[in-house]
Amino acid sequence: MTELSIALLNYNGQDHLKTYLPSVVKFSEPYPIILIDNGSEDQSVSWVRENFPTVEIICFEENYGFCGGYNKALQLIDSEYVVLLNTDVRVTENWISPVLDYLKAKPQIKAAQPKILDDKRPEYFEYAGGAGGYLDQLAYPFCRGRIFETLEKDQGQYNDNRLVSWASGSCLFVDRAYYLELGGLDERFFAHMEEIDLCWRIWNTGYQVGFCGASNVYHLGGGTLNKANARKTYLNFRNGLSILMKNEPSSSLFWKIPLRIVMDWLAVIKFSIQSGPKHGFAIIRAHLAFLTEIRSNLQQRVDRTNSKRIYYKKLLAWEYFVLKRKKFNYLRGEDFN
Repeated sequence: MTELSIALLNYNGQDHLKTYLPSVVKFSEPYPIILIDNGSEDQSVSWVRENFPTVEIICFEENYGFCGGYNKALQLIDSEYVVLLNTDVRVTENWISPVLDYLKAKPQIKAAQPKILDDKRPEYFEYAGGAGGYLDQLAYPFCRGRIFETLEKDQGQYNDNRLVSWASGSCLFVDRAYYLELGGLDERFFAHMEEIDLCWRIWNTGYQVGFCGASNVYHLGGGTLNKANARKTYLNFRNGLSILMKNEPSSSLFWKIPLRIVMDWLAVIKFSIQSGPKHGFAIIRAHLAFLTEIRSNLQQRVDRTNSKRIYYKKLLAWEYFVLKRKKFNYLRGEDFN
């Protein structure tokens, strides 16, 4: 068994592979790189075989989504740790060792991420990961370096190692055996927020999730669905309710789910004005889908009320929109559990 493998899930992503795979091959030795192809119809696989013959390839005949593709592939990969790496991530020299050493030194941490910066604006943190992710009281996600739409410049303010609520799926180091023990990513999610659900389950079972600030990667973002696509809005709101239902202690579900739905309805107005009615309608459809999946979510609960997890005890929307606390460092440390 190898110590670590780098697994890239691909679906018709030849353009991304041409741009970003060279950095992965250059800076990832001696660890094996594995392309997982989700039934692509372009020339992705043949291009990789011709240009990077050292890259191993797992081919599926159909698109199983982000979750299903990784779940199936990680049963075939034989390594202690696996990096789930998006095909639109540019890695840098020595990006693996700091995170891997961090995980090996702290075996209670089962998943971790490096610092994730924006490949379009390299001086800024990237939206979906930043310097480690958090959840507020109602499970709205945010990051060190990104709260809602406000992105911070990286000025070395988050170069530490620390425990976080969740680590980004765009560059996720994970203990492979424990990933499989937990059942992997929830395939009902298809894509978006599935790593948050996985990380919450890690916390619920008594283990931890971390961030390592000594490693930098650059993420393009929007490779699966960009923000203009209403399906992204639908998945984010449906999956956001699902992670709350699946993972929140039973004692507080009775008030958090109704309040979360009310907050989402306020978002219907905001999204309809800012992004168009189709996005507002996508939130309504997300709620209807969530209602049909309540039984399934309840069946998958891992309710460990004694587990200690990291989260923000306040309502992030109030802090951001009313109190104007738009940077992570503006949030009070005593308000984190």
